[in-house]
Amino acid sequence: MREVVVDGSALTIDDVVAVARGQARASLGPEVAHRMEASRSVVVQALSGGAPVYGVNTGFGALVDTPISEADLATLQGAIVRSHSAATGEPLDDQTVRAVLLLRARTLAAGYSGVRVDLPARLLELLSLDLLPVIPGKGSVGASGDLAQLAHLAQPLIGEGRLRAAGDAPGGRPAGDVLAEHGLEPLTLAPKEGLSLVNGTEPMQALLAFSVHDAGMLAQAADVACALSIEALLGTDRPYDERVQALRPHPGQLASAANLRALLAGSPLLASHRDSRHAVQDAYCLRCAPQVHGAVRDVLSFAWQVLTTELGSVVDNPVIVPDGEVMTTGNFHGEPLAFAADMLAMGLAELASISERRVDRMLDPAFSRGLPPFLAPAAGTNSGFMLAQYTAASLVSENKVLAHPASVDTIPTSGKQEDHVSMGWTGVRKLRDVVANVRTCLAVEICCATQGVDLRASIAAPSMPLQAVHDVVRASVPAMDVDREVSGQIAAVDALLPEICRAAAERCGSLQ
Repeated sequence: MREVVVDGSALTIDDVVAVARGQARASLGPEVAHRMEASRSVVVQALSGGAPVYGVNTGFGALVDTPISEADLATLQGAIVRSHSAATGEPLDDQTVRAVLLLRARTLAAGYSGVRVDLPARLLELLSLDLLPVIPGKGSVGASGDLAQLAHLAQPLIGEGRLRAAGDAPGGRPAGDVLAEHGLEPLTLAPKEGLSLVNGTEPMQALLAFSVHDAGMLAQAADVACALSIEALLGTDRPYDERVQALRPHPGQLASAANLRALLAGSPLLASHRDSRHAVQDAYCLRCAPQVHGAVRDVLSFAWQVLTTELGSVVDNPVIVPDGEVMTTGNFHGEPLAFAADMLAMGLAELASISERRVDRMLDPAFSRGLPPFLAPAAGTNSGFMLAQYTAASLVSENKVLAHPASVDTIPTSGKQEDHVSMGWTGVRKLRDVVANVRTCLAVEICCATQGVDLRASIAAPSMPLQAVHDVVRASVPAMDVDREVSGQIAAVDALLPEICRAAAERCGSLQ
């Protein structure tokens, strides 16, 4: 298992996903304590200076002008963690909590927050022991970051809130009890440490990382599904010719067209009707696939770059800059992540939309070029994949609601001190639903297209890459000559999507 060293430098999206999914472990870098000491000493000196320093010797948010006496400084930091633990709803899943533990430790380890090394060390210790804070999923407006979620993350550090160990129910157990079982003492927060634990965009980063990572696979799967549908519908590969694509050289479009050419190369089934005049042009859902799939890829590239920048950023407030000045910032505002999530949700929704149109074409005998109704060899007594299209249509319609941008909304909070917020947390949460819906729609298309290719067997075989895809599917999902439950077939292909992409890529040499 590889190791991700948390030393304050940028993490990659793959780092975050690998640690969150148990494919890598994280450890604190050896120089972190020394790096953090410089900013910590500035906070200590500020306390003796008497000048107001936000969140250190003043209240929070709208209470910024309220001075805090020296006797109450420690109480203030615990109080912010308790009072901000106001989230509600179902707890975040284990992968997301692991990612947030990792990301918050990275931000603090960067050395701009003025806190002790004990904080990132304890966060990574909980991660190593798989002791996961119970974090309710609702209650963030995306500025000052995800305050409520981070407060619930911080509670167990002071022995409060709830933790779940392996085998515990989603609601976990009292954190103090779980810490004691593992010989861990709660921390007493020093000045500024409570504030630094709750300010930041890490929950948004975590959910966006999963979606961006998984969307890369979906972009490949969409090209594979489309190519398989082209075979089943006796379509043509002429629109994907490099000479045509070069006339409109959007990067994503060029990549998608190259994939389709590679997936369909040498297809006996395509060759069997290459000179046929059965259709002058294919429908848009086939002919314009590179333009649609490619535009989604370009949006994904934008979201990837935004998140990559964020994974190396400092999103605390206030921060101690290298010359020692304590400075108020707005770096916790989630607008960049909110825009990325909203744009990606809109883009991915189109992968499902165009996929459903290809499914409908394969099922409708008026447009399927000779395939039986609903891909049922004995249609009438059998309904075939009729209801699979209903499922895809339902999810496509649901995505239309989920793709409404959260980032165009705002609502004032904290006595109007925080008078413009990003709603980025809403954006990244609904994006995860879009990703799941798109994945299911692509599974529906591959189920149907594989059946369609089987029904063309008397004409010719598909290309070698698509034959490999066919074989992966048929190893788990037999052809449906007589009706049986369709739900299980869709679920099986959904689970196989990464393997399907790998099989196709191996036969193509690679897929972009």
